[in-house]
Amino acid sequence: MSEQTLQQKLDSTGNVVDFLRNQQVGPNVYPGVPAEYSNWRNEQRGWAQSAVLFNQSYHMVELYVRGSDAFALLEYLAINSFKNFAVNKAKQFVPVTPEGYVIGDVILFYLAENEFSLVGRVPAIEWVEFHAQYPKADGSKWNVTVERDERTALRTDGKRKNYRFQLQGPNAMKILGIALGETPPDLKFFSMAHLDIAGKDVIALRHGMAGQPGYELFGPWEDYAAVHGALVEAGKNDGLTLVGGRAYSSNTLESGWLPSPLPATYTGDSQMMKDFRAWAGGNSYAGMCSIGGSYVPDSIEGYYLTPWDIGYGHIVKFDHDFVGKEALERMAGETHKQKVTLALDPEDVLRVMSSLYAKGDRAKYFEFPSSVYSMHPFDSVKVDGKEIGVSTWIGYSSNEGAMLSLAMIDPAHVEFGKEVTLVWGEPNGGTKKPTVEPHVQTEIKAIISPVPYSSVARNSYADSWRATGKGTNA
Repeated sequence: MSEQTLQQKLDSTGNVVDFLRNQQVGPNVYPGVPAEYSNWRNEQRGWAQSAVLFNQSYHMVELYVRGSDAFALLEYLAINSFKNFAVNKAKQFVPVTPEGYVIGDVILFYLAENEFSLVGRVPAIEWVEFHAQYPKADGSKWNVTVERDERTALRTDGKRKNYRFQLQGPNAMKILGIALGETPPDLKFFSMAHLDIAGKDVIALRHGMAGQPGYELFGPWEDYAAVHGALVEAGKNDGLTLVGGRAYSSNTLESGWLPSPLPATYTGDSQMMKDFRAWAGGNSYAGMCSIGGSYVPDSIEGYYLTPWDIGYGHIVKFDHDFVGKEALERMAGETHKQKVTLALDPEDVLRVMSSLYAKGDRAKYFEFPSSVYSMHPFDSVKVDGKEIGVSTWIGYSSNEGAMLSLAMIDPAHVEFGKEVTLVWGEPNGGTKKPTVEPHVQTEIKAIISPVPYSSVARNSYADSWRATGKGTNA
């Protein structure tokens, strides 16, 4: 952390919304792998038609939590139940503020008795780090230690504690069987087992992120080359495709996971929130991230989201005490946004792209395959000129032949096949982010569609945290 606290940085900015919208950072980067191994179109097709190997070894933070209070601490910070949670299982870990707004989400691994790891984006990681040294409600200390393994972009040695791969696609199980020399274990979703690949002990998590059967595989960094090489060799005759950074960030458009809730830590008058902002540094995630898009609320709270807004309402369980419980109990009966996919009108997309070939006004550029240009994109979604929600992730799917966005809209307007309008581009010619060129806003027609958009993903995630109303890890 820096000498300046997050609170001091916020106090010096004046308008927090303007500050975050003009931050000098674009979308998340994916270091350690090429932008493309072949080309992003074929790499996208790989997870639908054959198999892909995602390399997640570089861009996510990992936090180890150990000690006799580790289970209790993590349960206290999670909206979902820890009943039947045991060693060799994993779950989505979703913390909220005392006011009930989402901080972020990561995957929580139950590695051994009194030992866990959390892997994913930084906001939830920092929240756990803070609480590990923050007193319990009775004033006593948590008997835990935390160990943070920083993502590659913020380290100089080029190494991590673990490698982390994802093997996904229709041929994934066959390829894994070849690498193992035997039939892979038939694990339930979010269950783990130890496997032997190339003579190395590999932990396998039954998990999917591309709408197809597959595993997340991880182990000690020194085994990286041996395991990666064995998987590539095993897949050489079955279409195994290596996926680069460009395609990687677009797979969520088909699978439906919403990666970009803004951490709701900028405000809140509880002592806990004040203490967090005094603990967090000016260079913490909240102090460094960026917001983009056409949606500009009057205050930063306009960007805050509830678990229901992002599709996690079904995993909220009131069977344990946790930070934000009382707030969520009050919210439970309220109307919340509903997560959907928007399929953008092809002719309107072509109109946006054709504006690049004129010397006059131009629309905001569509990058391919991911068109996200900030860490937290928020674009207005309207019907008859009235705002009904926001789009938060946008890009192109070669598998679907469509420009898609993940959106959260008023459930009164959720009707599959209904036409809405997405406002593309920022007001007043754009903000000062380096990823934003001078442009004019434009409206794009879109069709409300299911989430996940991929029919394969909807079926394969029927028992997962991505499916509405169900979740074996809840």
